[in-house]
Amino acid sequence: MAGRALSFGAVARAYERFRPGYPEEVADLVLGYAGRPVRAALEIGAGTGKATRLFARRGLAVTATDPDAGMLDELRRHAGDGVRTVRAAFEDLRPGERYGLVYAAAALHWTRPAGRWERVAALLEPDGVFASFGGPIQPADPAVEAAVRAARAPFVERDDLPSPDGTPPEQAMQWPGTELERSGLFADVRQAVVERRVRVGAGDYVGYLSTVSAYLQLPAAARERAFERIAAVLPAAVELSADVIVHLARRRRPTLAGCLR
Repeated sequence: MAGRALSFGAVARAYERFRPGYPEEVADLVLGYAGRPVRAALEIGAGTGKATRLFARRGLAVTATDPDAGMLDELRRHAGDGVRTVRAAFEDLRPGERYGLVYAAAALHWTRPAGRWERVAALLEPDGVFASFGGPIQPADPAVEAAVRAARAPFVERDDLPSPDGTPPEQAMQWPGTELERSGLFADVRQAVVERRVRVGAGDYVGYLSTVSAYLQLPAAARERAFERIAAVLPAAVELSADVIVHLARRRRPTLAGCLR
């Protein structure tokens, strides 16, 4: 998993070009849930800054962290002056300050499970908000999706990532909401979906796939053959299902008993 997490820097410009950004409704959900002004935020696994810009546009001072120098270089090309960057894996961050918001956009699954929620809680102010959002991007037409799946099968069995805690897809509360509820460190765990459809050309869809870790792990020759086979079954324009699943939680205030330990 660590190798896949650090595979994106070589395709940072393609990541910026072909990955869709996040709709403003996501920021509306997160900041509305906070219920009070949020001045500073820390982002886990910021990548090229798709979500960084979403919150920086709202006036938040964002500290964008990522372990990949190539991704942060691309982020700096597009981020405003109010964004501070830190090259570090989430596990290496030290809580020198606390934030009103800590969030991850399509990045939390790359973090180490052991101690994950204790680290998040240590970065948050009491009652501070944690948000995680992202979701699968795939052809909305079942026939096109099946054709893509068949075309990639000799190279990649699946190009998404299963739920990190094994939560079945039919369960109402999905990961990471399941872990947030079990952690005991957070309250008022919520899940919401921002529905979205994106229409792109066939070449741009293949460009998007070129930024997906399952393909980045392939040898170059196999990767190119996979993309050729996928391109051959695509219509000229591809409608994508790109719903954004948002999880929200609030850090519990320490109890008096906990403070006296």
